[in-house]
Amino acid sequence: MSQRLALTGADVFDGHRLHADAVLLVEDGLVSGIATHVPAGMAEVQLAGGILAPGFVDLQVNGGGGAMVGAGTDAAALARLCAVHTGLGATAILPTLITDRPEVTAQVIAAAVAARGTPGFLGLHLEGPHLDPRRAGAHDPALIRPMTDADCDRLCAAAAALPVLLVTLAPEAVTANQIARLVAADVRISLGHSDCTGAQAQAAFGAGAGMATHLFNAMSPLTHREPGLVGAVLAGSAAAGIIADGHHVLSDVLRIALAARPEGLFLVSDAMAVAGTALDGFDLGGRRVLRRGGRLELADGTLAGADLTLPQAVAVLRRLGVRPERALAMASRIPAEAVGMADRFGILAPGRAADMIHLAPDGRLAGVWRSGVQVPLAGAPGGRPAMGI
Repeated sequence: MSQRLALTGADVFDGHRLHADAVLLVEDGLVSGIATHVPAGMAEVQLAGGILAPGFVDLQVNGGGGAMVGAGTDAAALARLCAVHTGLGATAILPTLITDRPEVTAQVIAAAVAARGTPGFLGLHLEGPHLDPRRAGAHDPALIRPMTDADCDRLCAAAAALPVLLVTLAPEAVTANQIARLVAADVRISLGHSDCTGAQAQAAFGAGAGMATHLFNAMSPLTHREPGLVGAVLAGSAAAGIIADGHHVLSDVLRIALAARPEGLFLVSDAMAVAGTALDGFDLGGRRVLRRGGRLELADGTLAGADLTLPQAVAVLRRLGVRPERALAMASRIPAEAVGMADRFGILAPGRAADMIHLAPDGRLAGVWRSGVQVPLAGAPGGRPAMGI
C-alpha cells in the first residue's frame, strides 16, 4: 500500500535551513518535498509545535541498552544498539569500540561487516588502541600500543568491507606513512587521546587525518607557547566532535570553540551501556563505572563516556544562544559530511529516506521516524529532561 504523509504543525529543518511552520511531505518512505500546505490525497500528521529535523547522526556510540561494544558483540548486538539509539534520536550511528585486545578488535570488525545493511548502521569507529597512554582517559593503558604494519594491513582490509571505518589514533603512535596509507584505503582518521605537540598534529592532518575526537578531552591543551592538539584543531579546518553535556566541556570553553570554528564542529554522545536504560552503572574492563549527577565516572572521578543523547546536546547549545540551525546541523548534516555520508544521511530533501525526529517546543524528543514509519522512543538517560530549545 502506498504511504503518503504530510507532517504539519512544526518548523522543518532540512539540514541547512529552518522553514517556519512548513509541511514535510513523505511518500513511500522517502521525502518528497517541503510545502506550505497539505496536498490533496495525503494523510496529515499533526505535530504540536517544535521542530522536525533530519534523524541525528552520532559518530561515537560505545554502547546502549545495557551493553557495550566489545567482547561478545555480534551483528545482532549491533542491530540492537542501532535500534536503541534510533529511539534516542540518532537514526544513524557509528558503533564504537574503545581500546581492547587484538582478538576483540578482529571480532568486532567481523561483526560490523556482517551488520552491513542494518537500519541505522553507518559502519564502525575504532577508538584505539593506537593512542598515547599519557592521555588514556578511561581506556586501559595496558592495552594501548603503537601501530604495526600488520595493524595497518588489517585496517585497510576492514575499510574495504565497511561503509565507513573511522579510526581514532594519536600521531605519536603511528607514522605519517601509515596515516597516508590508511587514508588512501578510505579509512577516516581522527586524532585523539594524544599528548602531541601542535606541530605533530599539523603533520598528521597534513598526512590525511581529517578530524579530532571529543575536542578538549584526552588531548594536549592549548597554551600560549604550545598550541597542542586543541590549538591545531581550533586554528585549522579539520572536523571535530565535541561532547556538549556540561561536564566534558564547560560552557565558556564551548563558546570559545564555537566562536573559533564557525564550521566543522559536530556533536557526539559518547554514549555508554546505560544509554536508553535506568541502570545506575556498568562494568568497563573490570572497573565499575558509576552513573551519578549526569556523569559517568570511574571510582577516582575519571569521566568514562557520557550520559547524554544528541537531542540533549542540541538543547545545551541552544541554552548557550547557538542558533537552532547551527545546533541542529551539528547533530545531523555536519557529522554525516565528516564521514562522507551526507548523500544518505543528515538532510531532508526529495528522494532521501524519511529518517527524521520531532523535537517538542521544550527540546524533548517527541517522535522518531525511520523511512516514514514512526518508531518507539527509548527514553532519556537517567530520566533527565532535555532543556528548552
